[in-house]
Amino acid sequence: MSILAFILVSAAAIYFFAKRIVSVRRNIFLGREETINDRSSERWAQMTRVALGQSKMVVRPVAGFFHILIYVGFVLINAEVLEIFIDGFTNQHRIFAPFLGAFYDVLISFFELLALGVIIACIVFLARRWGGLKRFKGLEMQGFPTRDAAIILIVEIILMKALFIMDAADMKLSNGEHFFLVSSWFSFWTEWFTPAQLETISHTAWWFHLVGIFAFLNYVPYSKHFHIFMAFPNTWYGSLDPAGKLNNMESVKSEVKMMMDPNANPYAATDAPLARLGAKDVQDLSWKSLMDAYTCTECGRCTSVCPANQTGKKLSPRKIMMDTRDRLEEVGKNIDQHGLEFQDGKSLLGDYISIEEIRACTTCNACVEACPVLINPVNIIVDLRRYLTLEESNIPAEWGMMNTNIQNNGAPWKFPATDRGNWAQNNG
Repeated sequence: MSILAFILVSAAAIYFFAKRIVSVRRNIFLGREETINDRSSERWAQMTRVALGQSKMVVRPVAGFFHILIYVGFVLINAEVLEIFIDGFTNQHRIFAPFLGAFYDVLISFFELLALGVIIACIVFLARRWGGLKRFKGLEMQGFPTRDAAIILIVEIILMKALFIMDAADMKLSNGEHFFLVSSWFSFWTEWFTPAQLETISHTAWWFHLVGIFAFLNYVPYSKHFHIFMAFPNTWYGSLDPAGKLNNMESVKSEVKMMMDPNANPYAATDAPLARLGAKDVQDLSWKSLMDAYTCTECGRCTSVCPANQTGKKLSPRKIMMDTRDRLEEVGKNIDQHGLEFQDGKSLLGDYISIEEIRACTTCNACVEACPVLINPVNIIVDLRRYLTLEESNIPAEWGMMNTNIQNNGAPWKFPATDRGNWAQNNG
């Protein structure tokens, strides 16, 4: 019965997790097609350096140190979780112990030290979030985003404590055969229980940890902590070009090429649908921008360095990413309920992100540079501004005047190109 219960719980957890992953993948590829497969070796190096090596996290040493502590603990403690899974399938307990001998206690003690480090790091992060650190504040962080961060950190602490309880009970039951370092520091409570009661406590802690892991697994894809999985593909597909480089719009570029080709027929019939200029809704954005939205960990590093935000403007690059993800989730739910062609009359621009926000952006790319997982809010902002400008002719009068001057004079000012050098007369 124990094996059957384990298989049923595992199968249900894996099924629901896989279902969510399929849904997220579908949502991401609702976005505009974009081919990203060049310079493969550089991309693998970038992913290894940024996602695996945490190179951009340590720019802020305190947060970087404790994040790496959680990261390393999360990865290595999974070796003990592997034993738990094998125990579940075989109805055994500590199946590796007979094969590893004395080294088994050393290994578990090492995992316990990592688990203790994870608890300390989680407490530090909770203190930083609840202690008023500015970058964890903001209108977009009210409600679920703040609760979400606390839930994950508290759950991680509880799961680590469940391991300690199980280890301490097993150590007492072994009558000196096993010694686990950290559990031994807190094992005084085991004296209060009989061996039968300790077996029940150990078994309960085992199940609690297992079910907790499965619950965590299925909560993460709905949480900002989805970056645990998404950071790796997102950094692989991250731009290798210099920050600030803007891609030309293919629809505009093809028109320019046609204008410059004396043999081109501008009236030639085509079956291709007219491409939207820029982006109004999430489907108009590149799939990579939508992947960025799911990768965002809401750390606020982007917003904390944004000059527009620092001077009191409404723009928050973090909010841009969160709004994009929220709208994409809404579109995905509409498709699930009503089909692919359903239109709810809403859009990313206007209903989620305001014109005031995107016009405040200076495209300085400080947010891009600050992001620890290579997210690019500027691409989304530029695409939204392109739609406003090219499809709705909605730009401030000053921008319109500048664009006209550039078109007519090749410069933002109201004088012809032939007069450009006049400022230097009698000055040299």
